[in-house]
Amino acid sequence: MLDMDERVAPVRALTLGMLALIALAQAHWLGLWTLVPLVVAAAGFAAGARLSSRTDRPEYVLFASWILSEVVIAATVLIAGLDSSLLSWLAIPVITLSARFSTHGVIAGVGVALALCVGVAFAADAGAVLAFPPILFGPAAVIVAVGVLSTALMRSDFEHRDEAVIDQLTGMLNRHALTRRAVELEQQSKLTGEPIGIVLGDLDHFKHVNDALGHAVGDAVLADVAYTIRKQLRAFDLAYRLGGEEFLILVPGSDPARTADLAEELRAAIASQRFADREVTMTFGVSATEAGQTFDYTAHFERADTALYAAKRGGRNLVGSAPTP
Repeated sequence: MLDMDERVAPVRALTLGMLALIALAQAHWLGLWTLVPLVVAAAGFAAGARLSSRTDRPEYVLFASWILSEVVIAATVLIAGLDSSLLSWLAIPVITLSARFSTHGVIAGVGVALALCVGVAFAADAGAVLAFPPILFGPAAVIVAVGVLSTALMRSDFEHRDEAVIDQLTGMLNRHALTRRAVELEQQSKLTGEPIGIVLGDLDHFKHVNDALGHAVGDAVLADVAYTIRKQLRAFDLAYRLGGEEFLILVPGSDPARTADLAEELRAAIASQRFADREVTMTFGVSATEAGQTFDYTAHFERADTALYAAKRGGRNLVGSAPTP
């Protein structure tokens, strides 16, 4: 979701810029008031982008920003006067719903757009709507159609992308996805200076599980361990299966202390359960930047890997932390 929002952001900024130019071109006839909604929308999106990276539930922040964009369009239509073509503008933000939210989010968003469409139409000129309902039916149909079609197209795209970046056994992201995200985080670190952590984990004595119980049971253990790991993470922490029994978690906004605490939570969660009726443990190595430091993925991966194998030598079922550079 956050990755898609980052991809949408430049296009959204370009769209707002184009609308601002159109508003300026019409200022002689309509005045400069049409710029006010655009400024409000831009401020809302900027605030949402900042907050989404600092909260455990970024989907709520992003959805609130999305609702603000619809409210801004609704206010513009209300001020300008009832016009079916202007009401159809409420369908524009609906196009982006399926790129960032689940099916439930899309349904909720379409519901919000329809509610605003009906509310604005009756508030602007209830008599005109009652006298000629197509003024309302047409824009409402466009909103629903855009929501349905964009969702179908996006779901198809997701399925094809999943085949390339999702590990089919565990449902985690794979090395291909990790490479792209690591580059993005390095660039983000240069801009924001926020800390970023790496947690590298390896199941202890996993070969014994495969040898004693077979690879089918080993695969089931890997899938269950992956599920346990994902349950402990925040919405924007990203978990990857590197291959075999080795996993990696990228933790944006996490300094060395917080990253080590997360690794300990993961270690304890796995050690407290039984997988395929066996006790399974996991050893972790962590490395992270402090606030203000630039994140270098390759360097921190090597440091986390060194800390992991030091913990393995120290007895396993441990968390090893790389010293702060």
